[in-house]
Amino acid sequence: MVGQKGCGRAIEPCFGRFHGCDNISNAGLAFLSSRSQAIHVLVGLEKQTIPMKTAISGKWAATTCLAAWLMAGCSHAETKAADAPDRKSAASVHHADTKIAGSWDAKAAAAYLDQREAAWMGWPAAARDHQTFCISCHTAVPYALSRPVLRKALDEQTLSANERLLLNNVTKRVRLWKEVAPFYGDEEYGAHKATESRATEAVLNALVLASYDAQNGKLSADTRTAFSHMWELQQTSGDGKGAWSWQQFNLKPWEARDSPYYGAVLAAMAVRTAPENYPSTPEIQNNLKMLREYLVRGYPTQSSINRVELLWVSTKWPGLLGPEQQKSIIDEILGKQRPDGGWCLASLATTWRDWSLSSFLREWKTGAPEGEKSDGYATGLIILALKRAGLPRENAQLQQGLSWLVRNQNRTEGLWPGYSLNRRRDPSSITGHFMSDAATAYAVLALTETDLH
Repeated sequence: MVGQKGCGRAIEPCFGRFHGCDNISNAGLAFLSSRSQAIHVLVGLEKQTIPMKTAISGKWAATTCLAAWLMAGCSHAETKAADAPDRKSAASVHHADTKIAGSWDAKAAAAYLDQREAAWMGWPAAARDHQTFCISCHTAVPYALSRPVLRKALDEQTLSANERLLLNNVTKRVRLWKEVAPFYGDEEYGAHKATESRATEAVLNALVLASYDAQNGKLSADTRTAFSHMWELQQTSGDGKGAWSWQQFNLKPWEARDSPYYGAVLAAMAVRTAPENYPSTPEIQNNLKMLREYLVRGYPTQSSINRVELLWVSTKWPGLLGPEQQKSIIDEILGKQRPDGGWCLASLATTWRDWSLSSFLREWKTGAPEGEKSDGYATGLIILALKRAGLPRENAQLQQGLSWLVRNQNRTEGLWPGYSLNRRRDPSSITGHFMSDAATAYAVLALTETDLH
């Protein structure tokens, strides 16, 4: 790739300055055409015997330079790819629109999501006390958001059996809030995990219940209780003022260092989704003020995917973002569209702060994630956010994204592909499906939003 080669030439002298790195300089870093090769280079640096002071500075600088090269290469390629759709003629866009309409299988998608939610609810690792189960960001929450729109698309008259089980589980934990244990405890999982999981669950409970209440226009007593739990755990001081102490297991994109911002977006979505004008409730105005200030304050330093989430919720929260801020996010995301019309989560969920020698070594030990290609989660979420933000249906890049979604549904299984950002997983395992669960849900939300079924 042109961007990678150019960046490699720029970094080659940088590596050549470090003791023990002449082999990299002489070979030419431009030949490292994949992230896995880069990892092996850094592992080589780790194993070399060199003076301590030089080693520390050399490895750190090498890691920084290599990370910059990898990210710049990806960025250059995506920017170049994004230019192509804009030059498509109106005739070709119309042709794409005609081809997309009615060409995805909603019934197969519903069957996949139902089967996966059942598998999650019955998985022993998801089981919790009082005969309940964990509400997961990868399977349960996307299911709760997407299954109702499929019910409408398929003209189903009642909740699916798994929707009822999910709602009963959330409601039970809300009612037994003082009795049920946190999803994760400190003794087994480490310091602060009980606090983090409690706050995370409070937000997810409110989102799930509010989204279902919105369908009948009435805010239930259980949902009001769930919101009370959520507000009680909102942080009121420090850098995280306005947010929640979110679950962190160093797992992107939902349980990582920057995930509290994602959690705050979900809390905002829950509030703005709730019926009966809940956002105007006098008692929560200070909470909303802190939440809004946190979202605005943190916006400039967020990853691209977190900004997409913010764009999405801003369409439900008037005044959260100004027109210029919305346009900036839209331009940023359109500039990262890939040649095939989709978007790649791996290139959207990472900032320079995420790159370190330890992160490369972890990938080397566990297997580099299979995430350097377009996926259903990033593409579906972006199409949904862009459409909600008012991007016209005839926009060429929007059409390219929709076309990618239609082309990439697995018609046999009903799913859209998603890939772990943390490690290479066995696609036949229950954990190997987690990202495809989210990918399928957001692909469904995007396609039904644009009335393409």
